[in-house]
Amino acid sequence: MKSEITITVYTENQVGLLNRIAILFSRRKINIESLNTSPSELEGVHRFTIVVIEDEEVVRKLARQIEKQVDVLKVYFNTNDEIIWQEMALYKVPADIVAEKVRVERLLRENGARAVVIRKDYIVFETTGQRAEIDSLIERLQPLGLIEFVRSARVAIIKASAGFHNQLLEFEQQQPGPVLSENPFLGRNEEIFSM
Repeated sequence: MKSEITITVYTENQVGLLNRIAILFSRRKINIESLNTSPSELEGVHRFTIVVIEDEEVVRKLARQIEKQVDVLKVYFNTNDEIIWQEMALYKVPADIVAEKVRVERLLRENGARAVVIRKDYIVFETTGQRAEIDSLIERLQPLGLIEFVRSARVAIIKASAGFHNQLLEFEQQQPGPVLSENPFLGRNEEIFSM
């Protein structure tokens, strides 16, 4: 059964790696719903957060293929229950909605939104939250003349993880040299690190 799954990939910061990873998805006809890349807690290590809607077994096989890439250090995949995640959104509305100031202020307060830009002709609000919360605010702002909307990619932290940095340190203490074999324990939050 297909469900929303978040794939977390720790990589070296190398040119062309994103393209190589994206090709793995397109070959399997898997659509990427959301993609975020950023530095991780380790210097020189980047973190890709990729959201897909797919069967868990398909994602398990895909994760193994991603982990075989030369510059990939570790791959995890998790359901929404196994992670803490947020998205950020910006909403641009006409400035003349100030005529409904009380209604708009209550709406923003209920949704944890705040004004980030106030101009003569428009106001930009920002909020963070789960997709349903962000979509709810869109629906409520559209009757007021929503001009523009943009949502960020997902950022996520794995609940049960001790952190990749700790895993890497433990691995380095146990293994003086690199492990050249494939990780047989690939899956959810394994406490094993392989290269």
